[in-house]
Amino acid sequence: MRVMIVCVCKAVSDRHIRAAVKGGVTRLRDLSRETGLGTCCGKCLPEARSTLGEALRAHDAHGSREACVYFSDPAPLAP
Repeated sequence: MRVMIVCVCKAVSDRHIRAAVKGGVTRLRDLSRETGLGTCCGKCLPEARSTLGEALRAHDAHGSREACVYFSDPAPLAP
């Protein structure tokens, strides 16, 4: 699998983002705090947001719903 650099300024790759999601990151703000991503020029933010969303969906698909607040199902509706 190829590595894609998402943030050149801070050398953050898609692998870093997936690892951060596995570690509990669910928001772009938290990802930025953890990796420094988006704190220099900011040109990486659209791709970082997209990659974070993909990583969260993949993490959610593997049964980690409790760690993924943005993609988990809301409480069931009454019939």
